[in-house]
Amino acid sequence: MAGELDGRVALVTGATSGIGRATALRFAEAGALVALVGRGAASLKETAARVAALGAEAVEIQADVTVEADARRAVETAAERLGGLDVLVNAAGVISNGTVETTPLAEWDAMMNVNLRSVFHLMQLAAPHLERRPGSVVNVSSVTGLRAFPGVLAYCVSKAGVDQLTRCAALELAPKGVRVNAVNPGVVVTEIHRRGGMGEENYAAFLEHSTRTHPLGRVGKPEEVADLILFLASDRASWITGATYSIDGGRAQTCAR
Repeated sequence: MAGELDGRVALVTGATSGIGRATALRFAEAGALVALVGRGAASLKETAARVAALGAEAVEIQADVTVEADARRAVETAAERLGGLDVLVNAAGVISNGTVETTPLAEWDAMMNVNLRSVFHLMQLAAPHLERRPGSVVNVSSVTGLRAFPGVLAYCVSKAGVDQLTRCAALELAPKGVRVNAVNPGVVVTEIHRRGGMGEENYAAFLEHSTRTHPLGRVGKPEEVADLILFLASDRASWITGATYSIDGGRAQTCAR
């Protein structure tokens, strides 16, 4: 709904592509001032230009969310440049293949650092600002946080951690008026699998196979997830906290296949 975030400040990580970028654009359409956080300078500028084209204000913050100083700078810059903080969206994430027997420890650590540790750290840093509004947090989890899937062990564990972090933080921050929720997408067309090492031919086959593993018969679009994130960040969800919302074409209702 246009205008429902008028004047509010949102910090969005992973804003250079996929769900993060779609969320930043959807928030801009809804009137928010958006702090765009990502590692790629060129991609940040591209997202910022698209936000500006919507008539909204954006601040580009080139940062690696796994670096403590970068994360602190991102939150402080957003609050200082845009006048506070109303919404934190943790959308940055990585994936790679591996089982309990084959996952290298370095890849385990990398996924935990991006997908879970940075989410905790940014929430910790943002909490004092959110408490003043009060505001809310929306974490981007995954269907793999709710169900076990073979071959992506560390990713599954990291997203299950995000879900429990969401619930625990919601309980702790509720007395201060801060809401914390998560969205759990199924397969969505983004860059995450390609960046995780999947070649174009395999990715095309994966998407085609996913039309059969998702009961609604198709994969998702980043904009669909962004709409749910907007709802959870808005006043329409003012009595919702600690929720993990499936948005997966029914994928969580099926067996692993």
